[in-house]
Amino acid sequence: MRHAISLDALRILDAIERKGSFGAAAEAIHKVPSALSYTVAKLEADLAVSIYDRSGQRAVLTPAGRLLLDEGRHLLAAAERLEALIQQLISGWEPSLRIARDTILPMAPLLGVLGQFNQLDKQVEISLSDEVLGGSWDALVAERCDLILGAGGELPRGHFEYRTIGEVEFVFAVAAGHPLTQRTAPVDQAAIRDLPTIVVADSSRSLPGRSSGILDGRHTIRVASMQAKLDAQVLGLGVGFLPKHLAEPALLSGSLVALPCSIPRPNMPAYMAWRKDNKGLALQWFVQACSAVRWFL
Repeated sequence: MRHAISLDALRILDAIERKGSFGAAAEAIHKVPSALSYTVAKLEADLAVSIYDRSGQRAVLTPAGRLLLDEGRHLLAAAERLEALIQQLISGWEPSLRIARDTILPMAPLLGVLGQFNQLDKQVEISLSDEVLGGSWDALVAERCDLILGAGGELPRGHFEYRTIGEVEFVFAVAAGHPLTQRTAPVDQAAIRDLPTIVVADSSRSLPGRSSGILDGRHTIRVASMQAKLDAQVLGLGVGFLPKHLAEPALLSGSLVALPCSIPRPNMPAYMAWRKDNKGLALQWFVQACSAVRWFL
């Protein structure tokens, strides 16, 4: 299908409007004035509308001409952006990058890295998503993301690159004033048997779901993120282990109390991972930048 409106015609209308006359526009875009007049006349004929009102000493845009120019400028901007994206892709910078963060990681450091990336002025669309437990690996295996941050547990098989970004330390914590704070002995399984426990639900869609630090309490309350687990325990809705780096502010303020616990909860390595065949420069930049971050202070 042939369209009457071409990018070249829109560029001519834009130049005429910016420069104020056909002659000045022709000089700016390196064409002769007659070429501009011909293009405008042909466009008017093809669209069956008058683009310029020529009744006065100086041609001015008609309402149809103004609409054509205003909307046409959006097309010109989109075309320029597309051309820039193609050149960027040729140079190795992918047009988009999807990052999945396990909610065990704090968000602030990742946003700091994103701010640094913005300084590069690359036209890369960044998408951030949150996953829990095996959900990060699931997102990478299912190709719902390009880079995962903070994943733990067993490493999946496949063509993936891995890098350890730190180790998560856990504390058993309860709300201030909780009955367990009156104990003199370390918390054991018997002490929590009649208490609700707060756990984070695995966000995996296809891989088998995992659990993290589930205690044998009276009943379980499942939440969607580590932050929700922290909030629930601050409110005294249940007990459980929390990542120390996330619980630290509440522990310092006294709204949470860390208790000695005889139930084992070893430290957990946290990983960053991506597919080996992904050679995008944006991915490589984020891998290097995220490797330099101290995620667990």
